[in-house]
Amino acid sequence: MSAGAPRLTPLAVMVLALLREDDMHPYEMVRVLRRRRDERIVSITNGTLYHTVGRLHQLKLVDEVGIDRDGNRPERTTYSLTPAGRDAVIDWVRAQLPQHTHSERFRVALAEAHNLDRGEVVALLSRRRDALAADLQAHRENLAAAAELGVGDQFLIEVDRQKHLLATDLTWTGELLDRLADPEFTWGVTAQTPPDPLGLHS
Repeated sequence: MSAGAPRLTPLAVMVLALLREDDMHPYEMVRVLRRRRDERIVSITNGTLYHTVGRLHQLKLVDEVGIDRDGNRPERTTYSLTPAGRDAVIDWVRAQLPQHTHSERFRVALAEAHNLDRGEVVALLSRRRDALAADLQAHRENLAAAAELGVGDQFLIEVDRQKHLLATDLTWTGELLDRLADPEFTWGVTAQTPPDPLGLHS
């Protein structure tokens, strides 16, 4: 992340990424995020989202572009993404995509990885794969050392679980890199969104 870049929460990044699609007011943002089941990744409440939008406005990452009133309902302010906000999404994804120790941040970065060029994503995920492999090797060595010292298995359950999670993540990351290497694998923000048979974005 570039020097002086604002520190953004995962929800803030999702809001900025949403505004890449179109201008929206906060109520619509909540509706779209929930329809897409993005609560799988981050906690979304009306209060938290409105607070997040307000902070993004203070940081000049979003701008007010209109105020609507529908009947007796309260006024709704529509926001648009600023150039600084667009850059902030890219910077945040670049910083978080190679990481493997913060699950929520990585999941958001992965969900927004299509905002980066394919080649850059491959490079960032390759760094993550290397970090996963090193961490997995360290866990295996630690477990072996503990066994030699006679440490009981009941004290190593969490370490053993993490070893298996790392191994699975490493395999998945390698498979994703293979998919990205295939030119037939559609990539980019302009790509048409396919139907979602799992109902995650409907």
